Amino acid sequence: MIVTTTNIIEGKKILEYRGIIFGEVISGVDFVKDIAAGLTNFFGGRSKSYESELIQAREQALRELENRASNVGANAVIGVDIDYEVLGQGGNMIMVTASGTAVVVE
Repeated sequence: MIVTTTNIIEGKKILEYRGIIFGEVISGVDFVKDIAAGLTNFFGGRSKSYESELIQAREQALRELENRASNVGANAVIGVDIDYEVLGQGGNMIMVTASGTAVVVE
């Protein structure tokens, strides 16, 4: 499966558009990671616990996007955009949404 942020795939001809698709993940940050991130915020530096949670959520959203593209008979996704949101009362949940156009390429 080809997944790209561009609207074309060099060397490939788009034969058919299968529609806009999405891959969404809402991930909660557990108590231990939240404490570790709080300490990082206090002392400074990078929050490895939040970074790893964000990386996992983004990878899962892209996998979901690929699965949905495959389900509609596409072999590529073009124009991919990834958005991030913070959710929950304490801001302890993140939502990652990947969207794009499912296409069939030669």
